[in-house]
Amino acid sequence: MPIISFESALKSKESILLVQFFQSGDQLEAKTQPELKNWKRPFFTIFIGQAFSLLGSQLVQFALVWYLTKETGSATVLATATLVAMLPQIFLSPFAGSWVDRGNRRRIMITADSAIALATLLLAGLFAFNLIEIWHIYALMFVRSLGQAFHSPSFTSSTSLMVPKEHLARIQGFNQTLYGGLSIISAPAGAILLELLPMQGVLAVDILTAMIAVGSLLFVAIPQPERKLLDAEGKKLTFWQDFREGFRYVFSWPGLVLLMFMSTAINFLFTPAGALLPLLVFKYFGGGALELSWVEAIFGIGIIVGGLLLGVWGGFRRRILTLLISLILLGLSMAVIGFVPPDGLLFALACMFVAGMMVVFANGSEGAMFQAAVDPAIQGRVFTLSTSIAVAMTPLSLLVAGPIADQFGIQTWYIAGGTMCAVMGLVGFFLPAVMNVEDGRPDKTGQLEASAVKELQKAES
Repeated sequence: MPIISFESALKSKESILLVQFFQSGDQLEAKTQPELKNWKRPFFTIFIGQAFSLLGSQLVQFALVWYLTKETGSATVLATATLVAMLPQIFLSPFAGSWVDRGNRRRIMITADSAIALATLLLAGLFAFNLIEIWHIYALMFVRSLGQAFHSPSFTSSTSLMVPKEHLARIQGFNQTLYGGLSIISAPAGAILLELLPMQGVLAVDILTAMIAVGSLLFVAIPQPERKLLDAEGKKLTFWQDFREGFRYVFSWPGLVLLMFMSTAINFLFTPAGALLPLLVFKYFGGGALELSWVEAIFGIGIIVGGLLLGVWGGFRRRILTLLISLILLGLSMAVIGFVPPDGLLFALACMFVAGMMVVFANGSEGAMFQAAVDPAIQGRVFTLSTSIAVAMTPLSLLVAGPIADQFGIQTWYIAGGTMCAVMGLVGFFLPAVMNVEDGRPDKTGQLEASAVKELQKAES
């Protein structure tokens, strides 16, 4: 899973910038992944269904963001839309993670996809009867983000149970390639659909793809993790005990905590840059929906190229080096966009291409370090809590982003956000806890947990 996901600020179900972590080690039970036979058919049935859903979501995200851009031309409106979509991720994700770890993940995903489809249907009706207002779009973005707060950890933690550990890195590569490919397709397709169909027609595409995703889930069994049911006194663990366990786990690993707060600093300035991209194209570069689709498509091409390069190279043996160097180059490429003159769209496209590659290098190295070693019984809590902490300060940046961008120019956020990203990548080299984070999480005596080291060595081999 990505440590920094700039592409999700451009277009995704959440329409926000996320930072996600997976940690090795705190085994609630002495447990290994059962041998998985004939895993490809059930997993890829769900995978393909989710791919259709992602395509529909990207089409709708492109259409709605361009609608807000063209109708209002306001940086404040775009920043507010991103803020509204982010709130469930910040305040509800940790609770959602506990529900995911305790509940039936298949049912949670079906419920989340269905709720998102219903909300999209209601918005399509408002467009059809010409009753649409800006706050209606905000409401849809909030519902979509709420559904994704439950859906994302359910799908990710289910993957660890459905796919053999030796293939998890390969599946991660599929995910990166899929996203890059859809980025190339969805942006131009969204621009074309806006020319051919009314907004309710574009929204109908998302409803159809969501139903395909739900249909794929109806015919596949998703294994549930073994989890600790009783406390030390033999009493049934409560929701709040599980919730506190997630906090204890996350904050007992110094390297992880430092990475989270480094990412919080990055997101504070980086999130507005992604949210304001349509206005950068529209107002600063003087482009339209087609030019915006070029920017998003070239970013997707960068993701695909980066995925191919990382697949061949594999990164440095110490994957934290790949991660930190990628953050530095990602930050520099985004900061340069802030200095490009208004007639330099082609140069900005080149920078977006580099940014796409660096996002893959960062995501791939982080995922290889941590995903294979996470106990499925705690993944939901760890993933959602880490994400919530990492984006906790971005509402403040979004509240001030619009007025500042309207006053001083949108490119201000690209310079500031890119600089912060590069600085945090550089600072990581001077923090021993960060440089040694992939060695495992210390236990109460300060020694590395043997289970963590063993699992990481498996992933390395």
